[in-house]
Amino acid sequence: MAVRTPDPDPEPDDEGLGAFRDATPPAPDANPGWLSDVELEEARRRLPMLYVEAIPVRTDGSGQVTEIGILLRSTPMGEMTRTIVSGRVRFGETIRDALFRHVENDLGPMAFPLLPPQPLPFTVAEYFPIPGVSAYHDDRQHAVSLAFVVPVTGTCEPRQDALEVTWFSPEAAASDAVAAEMEGGRGTLIRHALASLGLLR
Repeated sequence: MAVRTPDPDPEPDDEGLGAFRDATPPAPDANPGWLSDVELEEARRRLPMLYVEAIPVRTDGSGQVTEIGILLRSTPMGEMTRTIVSGRVRFGETIRDALFRHVENDLGPMAFPLLPPQPLPFTVAEYFPIPGVSAYHDDRQHAVSLAFVVPVTGTCEPRQDALEVTWFSPEAAASDAVAAEMEGGRGTLIRHALASLGLLR
């Protein structure tokens, strides 16, 4: 299922994997790393695009993960789908800065993510425009995504296209029912995250 949802960040070169966007582009000199729609489409036909994805989690006092946060969105076709924090890395931006920016964009400025100085992804996911090449699919492009588990300590208030953040227990997040609602094969990504945390039973 091809899913396109608007991006909270108004700059069109930062939308998440599978995102739908119809924001007004910034002035030409506002961001020298920005690509026009034509340039972006041309780049997508020729190059893999680099993304970061974040699975927000809540932990107890001992650091054990107790809840997994998954975004609920409505598509332009009126379908409800689930996804995770996702977005492109800008030219000249560190992975940590990109991760922090997209967590804030999707979960709001009061989410307070806990990011180490050198974040390490739990996996690298490859999204292909042709279904079946990998577990992950994006109908627009070939994308390489660094996926992280990110503890958040504040209040998460999704912005723009995201309707809410639903907090699941690890067992519920790994269920087939949740995986069936995830866009682009991200149910597999959730299970990889849980396995990396030793929570997949």
